[in-house]
Amino acid sequence: MRVFTLLYRNVKWRFHNAFTIIITLLQPLLWLILYSSAAKQTMQNTGIDNYTAFILPGILILVSFGTCSSSGMMNYLMKKDGSFYRILIAPMHRGIIILGQLLEAVLCSYLEAAVLCVTALCLSVKLPLNLTVIAWVLILIALTVFFMAGLCYGISMILPNEVVYETVMNAIVLPIFFLSSALFPAAGMNNALAIALSCNPFTYVIDALRALILNGSIDPHQLAAVIIMLILLSGISFSFAYMQLKKETN
Repeated sequence: MRVFTLLYRNVKWRFHNAFTIIITLLQPLLWLILYSSAAKQTMQNTGIDNYTAFILPGILILVSFGTCSSSGMMNYLMKKDGSFYRILIAPMHRGIIILGQLLEAVLCSYLEAAVLCVTALCLSVKLPLNLTVIAWVLILIALTVFFMAGLCYGISMILPNEVVYETVMNAIVLPIFFLSSALFPAAGMNNALAIALSCNPFTYVIDALRALILNGSIDPHQLAAVIIMLILLSGISFSFAYMQLKKETN
């Protein structure tokens, strides 16, 4: 039950600091509305019928990156008001503290993803209404957020302040986003760029989301491979966050 108490506390903090939701949502909305409108003319020769629908899966991942980054920022703000240390001295397992924050990032990502999907509907994107497809999309988003939020949590325990943290996160997130299949088809790439795309785990996540959202179906082997990859990455990032939090208490 303690994890739900911490989850509620983190959700309450998020809505008391609603600017974190607005800021992390603003850039993906601009990408979805403005960039898709500007770039669709140049993408007509690639065989993509609806470019807004094509980039929607990548934008969903981008908004989750922003949410995870702001989740790490929460630690700096909590340290300033002392609430971070009050939680640390509470008689609870350190893993519960991390889990409560990671689950809050998942819920916030769901909220922001919903806003993006409603916006996409207004831009003539047809979204699948199949409950199975929706469930798989939610699972993929949750696992992606769990992995990234754990990584952000651990990094926030290492870096000295929020300015350095934001700089480092931008240096991580932007290359990951652009060196993926978020904005263009991976099939047309070659040489070093193709290698970078194939080494980027989020390329496979975005491709899986794109298959589900655009086609309403996905190859079971592709889906299983992506889920296994995300579970492994989530386990690694959670362990990383846990080790860094233990160092904070030593």
